[in-house]
Amino acid sequence: MLNHVMVGSNDIDYSKRFYDAVLGSLGVGEPMRNKADTGHIRLFYRHDGSTFGVSQPINNEPATFANGGTIAFKCDSPEQVHRFHDIAVAHGGTSIEDAPGLRNSSQGPLYLAYVRDPDGNKLCAIHWIR
Repeated sequence: MLNHVMVGSNDIDYSKRFYDAVLGSLGVGEPMRNKADTGHIRLFYRHDGSTFGVSQPINNEPATFANGGTIAFKCDSPEQVHRFHDIAVAHGGTSIEDAPGLRNSSQGPLYLAYVRDPDGNKLCAIHWIR
């Protein structure tokens, strides 16, 4: 259904260090660095058919997060959820909501953690228990 997700950044170099570390915990490699026709820098992380982008806002306004928005990343295990969370916090992210752990949902049990990136975007690391 989705081709890509992109978030804005007020400090693209800081965001690169953050996402290199956090997405690296999921096996994602270096991003493709792109300079838009406007001169703004964008980073495109590609992995398993998905793309996650980080961009300096093209309209030159400050980057803001989506109120009510969450971007969830699939993890292979509860341990990978913890690693994602801990690496995010160690690289300037903020742990939010409950501590990483097991939750029940109408679709079955899952293991998850929530963090905010340095620009305030809400990220989720999630592993469905099957």
